[in-house]
Order: sequence, then structure tokens, then C-alpha cells
Amino acid sequence: MEPIRLTRRFEGVVIGALVGFLEDGAPLVDFPGNAQDDPVIARTTAALTDDDIGREVALLFEETDPGKPILIGPIVQPQPRQSKRLLVNREGECLELTADKEIVLRCGNASITLTRAGKVLIRGAYVSSQSSGINKIQGGAVHIN
Repeated sequence: MEPIRLTRRFEGVVIGALVGFLEDGAPLVDFPGNAQDDPVIARTTAALTDDDIGREVALLFEETDPGKPILIGPIVQPQPRQSKRLLVNREGECLELTADKEIVLRCGNASITLTRAGKVLIRGAYVSSQSSGINKIQGGAVHIN
């Protein structure tokens, strides 16, 4: 490939496209303002695969030279988030954790698990229940030992 004649300098991030790879694995990129008819060989900071060909990529240019692109990485499209939430009210009086399947609090050998089916599982080497008022155990059936 011929050296690129500097007709324009690039400052800041430019969004281009990964168009392929050379046999040695070097990425080939194209971008708006590319003065060459062919894609330009780029250096990269990201691991890329053939699956990335055709994707938008973020490019910076060494010394603002359009002949020296550095591929920072592919542009990632936002994905719908699952309904995992952590809410704290303004006064700090309430902390709400929400998950679709289960919530697990774990510290060492102790854990508290809340499941979607409504189960509350408390596990630990030593479990203590103490109340200054009534300590009520209620259920369809209560098994002790």
C-alpha cells in the first residue's frame, strides 16, 4: 500500500468500519474522510474476530495522521436490561433490591436467599433469632429438628 498524502488531519474520535483483516491479522478500516480508495491498515487496542467485520469501530489517529489509525474498539449497541434494580430512597430509610429469579446475600458460610417462588432460605453455621417482643413462627407446617 502507498503512503497516504496528508490532505486532512483527524482530531478526536472518528467512527469508521472494520472491513477485514490482512493475513497477519492486522485490521483494515474505512472511515469518513479516508483519502485512499482502499481501506487503511490500523493498529488496535482491542481483540477482534471475523464476527466484528462490518461493525462500527471507534478510531483515533496517531499524530492526527489519517494514515495511522488506531482502532480503539467496536461500538457496542445498548442491550435491553433485565429488571435488576437497586433503589435507595432519598432519606436512606429504604433499600430495595429487585431481581427476576433470586437474590442472594452471602458472607463466608452464611447466606440468605430469596427466590421467585416466595422461598426465604437462611443458612449458616449458627443461626440466631432474638426478639424483645413476640418471636412468632407461623406456617402451614412447622418442623423443628
